Amino acid sequence: MGKEISKLKIDKRLLSVVTSLDQTDDSGYWLSKKPIERIGHIELLRRINYGDGATSRLQRVLEFTED
Repeated sequence: MGKEISKLKIDKRLLSVVTSLDQTDDSGYWLSKKPIERIGHIELLRRINYGDGATSRLQRVLEFTED
């Protein structure tokens, strides 16, 4: 999978801005998939975006604020 991912690139010249209120057919497609398939696709997108750095563990950050 590693060599296949290195061939995938994102075209950053194209930008689409939508609101979370926009209804698309995408939600029906993803809801029809098993959770493991959805997580697998998220992992693929994460590796495409972050490259080799995606294999390191995600950091957990805890921040305290005062009211």
